[in-house]
Amino acid sequence: MTPGHPSAPTPPTAASATRPRSQRQAQAVRLGPRSLAALALVSAVGVVAFGWPFLAPPGSGIGAHAQDAPWLFAGLLVLLVAIVAATISESGLGPKAVAMLGVLAATGAALRPIGAGTAGIEPMFFLMVLSGRVLGPGFGFVLGAVTMFASALLTGGVGPWMPFQMLALGWFTAGAGLLPGPDRLRGRAELLLLTGYGFLAAFAYGLVMNMQGWPYLDPDGSAIAPDPDAGALANVARFVTYWLATSLGWDLGRATVTVVLTLTLGTPVLKALRRATRRAAFETPVTFEDAAEVKRPT
Repeated sequence: MTPGHPSAPTPPTAASATRPRSQRQAQAVRLGPRSLAALALVSAVGVVAFGWPFLAPPGSGIGAHAQDAPWLFAGLLVLLVAIVAATISESGLGPKAVAMLGVLAATGAALRPIGAGTAGIEPMFFLMVLSGRVLGPGFGFVLGAVTMFASALLTGGVGPWMPFQMLALGWFTAGAGLLPGPDRLRGRAELLLLTGYGFLAAFAYGLVMNMQGWPYLDPDGSAIAPDPDAGALANVARFVTYWLATSLGWDLGRATVTVVLTLTLGTPVLKALRRATRRAAFETPVTFEDAAEVKRPT
């Protein structure tokens, strides 16, 4: 045996076996203060990027730049999402987690073209819900952003909307990691929780993505386009009308597919993800022993 040979994992002691499950469950990424601050910053900027037509005061003149603002925010969000991903990676996205990130992102990107977006059939969303639940909000945010980026390259869906999609899917996946009872809730109750979350989050994703494209509408003579001279409540009413008229059926399709796949495939996929997480042992440090101290087998 050569020097510097990695030692075998230490068997769990009686003390560790009696620890609460929440303390023994492996985590792909643990968010530190810097990661949380970066995530809060990009989320705050994202809220402004999505909702600026509602935040602009009437007659402010910002509406004159309605065609330019999405491009400006798109460039800004690319940088901010990259910063968040780098910060989270620096705080603990090790090689094992990177490998799992690559597998799940590639799987999600491959699932997206199956329905080609027809009638909202996008099966990748159910995988994001389950992955975020098992691997936590930090890993979930990075996974959602990377998956959407990879799928955009795969399907040719690259444009000013892509950074908004990356941020929205990052929120979508991270939210699943924030659901209550990750160490106590199992079985049918957990599956129903994830199903309900996936249904609502699929609508929320469509809603915020409509906010990204809504400012492009020409306000002249339209009752659903943003009006820079109207107040926030009037623009909210216009936006809701626009969403109901153009996207409700699409979002319903996405939500329905997410519910059906979660109910039918959720249990085996959750078990597979948890088994892979345990075997990866993200939090187990690799230690080395001196060859002189290692006994040769007799």
